[in-house]
Amino acid sequence: MRVIEVTNLHKRYGDLVAVDDVSFAVEAGEIFGILGPNGAGKTTTVECVAGLRVPDGGAVSVLGLDPRRDPRRLRERVGVQLQESQLPDRLRVGEALELYASFYREPADPAELIDRLGLGDKRKTAYKNLSGGQKQRLSVALALVGNPEVAILDELTTGLDPQARRDTWALIEQVRDTGVTIVLVTHFMEEAERLCDRVAVIDRGRVVALDSPAGLVSRVAPEQRIRFRPSAPLDDRLLTELPEVTAVHRSGSQVVVTGTGDVLHAVTSVLARNQIVAAELRLEQSTLDDAFVELTGHRPAE
Repeated sequence: MRVIEVTNLHKRYGDLVAVDDVSFAVEAGEIFGILGPNGAGKTTTVECVAGLRVPDGGAVSVLGLDPRRDPRRLRERVGVQLQESQLPDRLRVGEALELYASFYREPADPAELIDRLGLGDKRKTAYKNLSGGQKQRLSVALALVGNPEVAILDELTTGLDPQARRDTWALIEQVRDTGVTIVLVTHFMEEAERLCDRVAVIDRGRVVALDSPAGLVSRVAPEQRIRFRPSAPLDDRLLTELPEVTAVHRSGSQVVVTGTGDVLHAVTSVLARNQIVAAELRLEQSTLDDAFVELTGHRPAE
């Protein structure tokens, strides 16, 4: 079942076209990623979906509601964590949850939510004294306090250290497991690859691809690389004659084989038949980062 439908969305600021004819749909229960570099139009897109900005054209439907016509009803059912979310320095964690809970008719239990998101020992801690990861956990808690059916999380892990980022990823998966549909805005390829069921790649305000992370990788960057050191002299023709192999080259004593399909099995089989051991063998597959470069012509950070 589709819970979000965006059709031909358009938004400009003066001469700048921030969102240019964007269309996508989000299915119930999935983590849907909106992926792209900074300035690509990701945040403007989700702000239109959440009813925080009025688009100049196109249509948006969230849980059957139009964000422009039904903003109050939508706020009861959609939780939002924005990229630049900030709270007063002296506001305590428990106070923040109690305050936000008062905005809803049927909120979650703030105390239970604090415990569930690992902030139980920070209940009386001021916002300014929280670590980056704890602030992000609080942001997620505030987005969930209204018991939403959909949560929009914008650049949730920007600025976090690697461990805090992975802790936040686990938290997002826990939230999805409770039945909440998640729209995740990110420019981190590893984050999208780890979390998202499907991804819309946005570049310069346009959707340039929409698929699962694995689908995007296989569509634009299907090749794999195998690196190894042969235990005996190896004639490259043994490998280049394999239909799965597209190229063979050497880097010192190391052999690098590029290929498609089940190239690993093909290479290891021919080595075994010739009694050659592949020492230090490593398989390198294309990543979402490689696919992004292929789709857009530049790196995510550019």
